[in-house]
Amino acid sequence: MVHSSPALMALLETARQLELASWCIGAGAVRSLVWDALHVYRQPTHYDDVDVVYHDADTSPQHEAEMLQRLIALKPSVRWEVTNQALVHHWFLTHQSQIVVPLDSLAAGIATWPEYATCVGVNLRADDTIGIIAPHGLDDLFAMRVRHNPARASAATYQQRVQSKRFAERWPQVTII
Repeated sequence: MVHSSPALMALLETARQLELASWCIGAGAVRSLVWDALHVYRQPTHYDDVDVVYHDADTSPQHEAEMLQRLIALKPSVRWEVTNQALVHHWFLTHQSQIVVPLDSLAAGIATWPEYATCVGVNLRADDTIGIIAPHGLDDLFAMRVRHNPARASAATYQQRVQSKRFAERWPQVTII
């Protein structure tokens, strides 16, 4: 599916230019690609934003900002979001007043995303093969099942996301639990 999507392949090629050791494009870009294909939509879902996540020992906010600026310079028409998973615990403290354990890997970060079906990322390796990071597997994604992942997201956050993302409206075959 990824190789058959010119839009996602172009995004992956752009993100690969950052030369990060551990990275992926994840969440909505992957979920939308799969659910659009399973719904046999001719027109792919437009990406509101593209989440590039990585895990890097350079935890300076400047590094994250530099990665974002590089992506914008390479493909300014895309609304990029860049997050170093090694910094997420700072965000939780600052924005949620919540103390969480620092994440030790990219997969550990992806494993905490709000819905299991969205806990998937893909990257483009140097040999143009696709890498998949799916710490909870791919069953929920391909079963089009939306379930709350309580690792970091509250039930209220999950409910808000289900409403704001309009999963059932956009993909009628999706089951929301």
